[in-house]
Amino acid sequence: MVKVFADGGYIYKGREIVCMAEDFSSDRVSNFLTAHGEDIVSKDEMIKNTMTYSILEAHNVSDNVKGLRLKFDALASHDITYVGIIQTARASALEQFPIPYVLTNCHNSLCAVGGTINEDDHIFGLSAAKKYGGIYVPAHQAVIHQYMREMMAKSGSMILGSDSHTRYGALGTLAIGEGGPELVKQILGKTYDIAYPKVVGIYLENKPKKGVGPQDVALSLIKEVFSKGIVKNKVLEFIGPGIFDLSVDFRSGIDVMTTETTCLSSIWMTDDKVKEYYEIHKRPEAYKEMEPKSIAYYDSIIKIDLSKIKPMIALPFHPSNVYSMEDLIANPYDVLSIAEKEANLQLEDSALKLNLVDKIVDGKIKVDQGIIAGCAGGSYENIVNAANIIKGSFVGDDYYNISVYPASQPIYMSLIKNGVIPTLMQAGANIKTAFCGPCFGAGDVPGNNTLSIRHTTRNFPSREGSKPSDGQISSVALMDALSIAATSANKGYLTPATDIDFDDYIPKYEFDDAIYNNRVYFGFSKPNKNEDLRFGPNIKDWPKMKSLSENIMLKIDSVILDSVTTTDELIPSGETSSYRSNPLKLAEFTLSRKDPGYVDRAKASKSFDLELETGYTNLPEEFKAIVDKVMDAKGINENERADFLSKTNFGSCIFALKPGDGSAREQAASCQRVLGGLANISVEYATKRYRSNLINWGMLPFTLAKGETPNFEVGDIVLIEGIQKALILGETKFEALCIGKDKKEKVLLELNDLTKPEKEILLAGSLINSYQK
Repeated sequence: MVKVFADGGYIYKGREIVCMAEDFSSDRVSNFLTAHGEDIVSKDEMIKNTMTYSILEAHNVSDNVKGLRLKFDALASHDITYVGIIQTARASALEQFPIPYVLTNCHNSLCAVGGTINEDDHIFGLSAAKKYGGIYVPAHQAVIHQYMREMMAKSGSMILGSDSHTRYGALGTLAIGEGGPELVKQILGKTYDIAYPKVVGIYLENKPKKGVGPQDVALSLIKEVFSKGIVKNKVLEFIGPGIFDLSVDFRSGIDVMTTETTCLSSIWMTDDKVKEYYEIHKRPEAYKEMEPKSIAYYDSIIKIDLSKIKPMIALPFHPSNVYSMEDLIANPYDVLSIAEKEANLQLEDSALKLNLVDKIVDGKIKVDQGIIAGCAGGSYENIVNAANIIKGSFVGDDYYNISVYPASQPIYMSLIKNGVIPTLMQAGANIKTAFCGPCFGAGDVPGNNTLSIRHTTRNFPSREGSKPSDGQISSVALMDALSIAATSANKGYLTPATDIDFDDYIPKYEFDDAIYNNRVYFGFSKPNKNEDLRFGPNIKDWPKMKSLSENIMLKIDSVILDSVTTTDELIPSGETSSYRSNPLKLAEFTLSRKDPGYVDRAKASKSFDLELETGYTNLPEEFKAIVDKVMDAKGINENERADFLSKTNFGSCIFALKPGDGSAREQAASCQRVLGGLANISVEYATKRYRSNLINWGMLPFTLAKGETPNFEVGDIVLIEGIQKALILGETKFEALCIGKDKKEKVLLELNDLTKPEKEILLAGSLINSYQK
């Protein structure tokens, strides 16, 4: 089904496997090239034959492809992130948007938390689009990624989005999801700086069975690679003859879920189906045929036999916790007992119990809710096929219910014209407008101890609206729209779509561009400097941030020992994100569902830093006691302490084994910074984007040196001397002193792979400080 060749291999024009690296023979490759009339080239040249290399090289403004400095063709943000991005850019001398910047309103459009603040942000967004020359997509028109597919993707281009699921590879666009500060850099004419990434070939062969959908393929891939980390921060290049039997919607459904593998981005070969997609969307000029050149070398190859993919399900609480529905249905007690045990361990609350086994009724699994929505589930073909499966059946009047969210108004319009919407409505499905809420906990929130099956992107414990700290917990399992429809036709009893005989005819999609032409504000290249920004009372400027001092003292204010910590645990989504435009207010929710005491501890650390500015002799006794303990440990006498402290910042720090999986939301880092955060310490970072967010907000992303054992406790003080000078000199290892209640020990920390601009940002204390004129 899914087979990994970790050592890579050689593939001819994306269609034919020449050999895997483990079977490599230079004569074999040379003979193959000669037989096909190709020039014999070195492995270094074969690395350049990927689609990835061609796109990155075309967008690189440095003279060294190993150290990429990229400029993108377009930017995209939604209404959780664009206010903060524009506010950051304003603080750094924003004048106008130099490239198309799309501001969509698909996350908080239905959220009533906080009174007027959600619509206030939308009004601010439109005024910013007018002032700086942006593209503004009003609420309910489209979810961010569907709009970008329909209107902005272009073969061979690059798009940067402030959402982790920024993926348009199926259309030939190499798209990357990052935190907002990376978009700010592009707005201000700066670059996106990374080392040239490794490229993994995802080789597709054969055809999926009837009843198998894109989510089934995606979950099979995620199951195989996530825990092994074999594609982390790499580009996935989809190749192989299996691509050409897949529709563009099917490809996009796989593509958007590649984010859950922790890869950097993805790109696919294009063909006549992609060409037709652009023609349907009235942008034929956006198409370009794309395939690898000659023989391309891939650092790893993953073969997926599409004919062997089965309907899959990702049980709580991660998209990688994947089982075949066949195994689950055959062994419900065994599988659900394991998933339940693992989920309860993750909740870390002995009083809170997630119940999955009680969903077994007469040997069958009975779910409570079905959702088909967003950039993953809300495509035209997904919804048509769901209607084909459920046609003639009905959901019933028991607890089970299903909601369907078409991903854009043009999709909705075509579904109405084709009679799909009436079919779903007659079956008892609720049809709603384009909205990302079901994906992040602001729409169709499941009830306590219920099980919701969703064709969306994630199923983290603090994401879908539940609040474990308040005794509320629900379960979300990820499935394909087809099997959700089959389950709905069976009145909530879990059913794979392969068990249903259905007509899989897909009527031709009709794209009506009048929907956008009559409602979207197209302001690119037409900035109006006289336009006033319209601020609501909740839209606040970023607070001032200090530059990095000569020395730092870090107080460990949270210790998280989970194998992975998601951004939704660092800053919960859902109703909390309504305060996204008010840094101080939003910061109050930091780690609120994971470590409720963190905010008060971090505030105390920030207060301590402010007190240090008054001088050692003026410190309150409680703070002086901490300082004295550290100074005694260092052997710094009382006469020298005032001078030492005048060159020292005191800040909060989080230790986590592997933080940052999930969303690109910069608030996972900026909220810590607002509370006085100076650093994170980890064994490793789950994603590049979270590490980048820390750096852009002036927080040092330390990792433990190899061989160091985590031994931090809440309240420990970590002293690092000479950090400022060491960064300037390019040092990567830092000897720190950790002082706790009954300990004084040295610990070796590292800061690796920092680019020159990143060092400048850390020294300045934030991206805002660094770019401020």
